[in-house]
Amino acid sequence: MYVCSCFGVTEDQVREHAAAGACTPRQIASACKAGTDCGSCVRRIQGILGRGSCPRRAALERGEPALTAEAAQPAAPQEPAPNPPVPQPVTLPVPSVARAAA
Repeated sequence: MYVCSCFGVTEDQVREHAAAGACTPRQIASACKAGTDCGSCVRRIQGILGRGSCPRRAALERGEPALTAEAAQPAAPQEPAPNPPVPQPVTLPVPSVARAAA
């Protein structure tokens, strides 16, 4: 059965994305666009996902960290990109206009 008529996403597709790790309607939307147009399917997607289908949520309920140690660490700062060269202004010659004698 279709969940999202706008993009032709079925319940089975939503369940497949959930099994692959999508835990929220937003993550489902990132995977298949369901819920990003008219939004009428978002509640149905929430119902399919249910309460216990998210591995991260289940880990939190067991008192375990939801993120791995690597994911919890802030990313190391990257070197700033070098400044691009500044283009120099181009001066074009101005054509002279001969004035006709009146």
